Amino acid sequence: MVTATVGVAPERILGAVGELAKAIGTEGLVAGQLVDLNCTGEANVGLDTLEFIHIHKTAALLESYVVLGAILGGGSNDQVEKLRTFARKIGLLFQVVDDILDVTKSSEELGKTAGKDLAVDKTTYPKLLGLNKAFEFAEKLNEEAKAQLSDFDPLKAAPLSAQADYITHRQN
Repeated sequence: MVTATVGVAPERILGAVGELAKAIGTEGLVAGQLVDLNCTGEANVGLDTLEFIHIHKTAALLESYVVLGAILGGGSNDQVEKLRTFARKIGLLFQVVDDILDVTKSSEELGKTAGKDLAVDKTTYPKLLGLNKAFEFAEKLNEEAKAQLSDFDPLKAAPLSAQADYITHRQN
């Protein structure tokens, strides 16, 4: 990224490198994976812990690519933060939907083994909230994510809004 990015101010490139390091390091994926591994098979994992795991894993990945694009594309601090919140919401949304699909679809429909979370007694959103509340939570995250795009040019925000809808309604 540092050597291949041209036409972007050095401080923006440095900011992007810092964001990427945070996303994959101890403030992101490493922290989420550590807590996830420690919680597998635990009976008393609550919603706060589950959310921590997925904000620091799935959401951290989505947040990094959205935020890096905003930084390198010249976004203001306010725009970067709105896009950060958007990405965090869709990252969490992705995991909620993934948990729902794991209990509502077959292995053939998913293209991967269905029911594997249940088999290893992994804490999931349907397990903690129930299936109906998990669906409601997914819809709420979708709406909250798209609300972060309201100050952007609607044409430029449309692909991000469509991505949130796709994640919400995906079938595998």
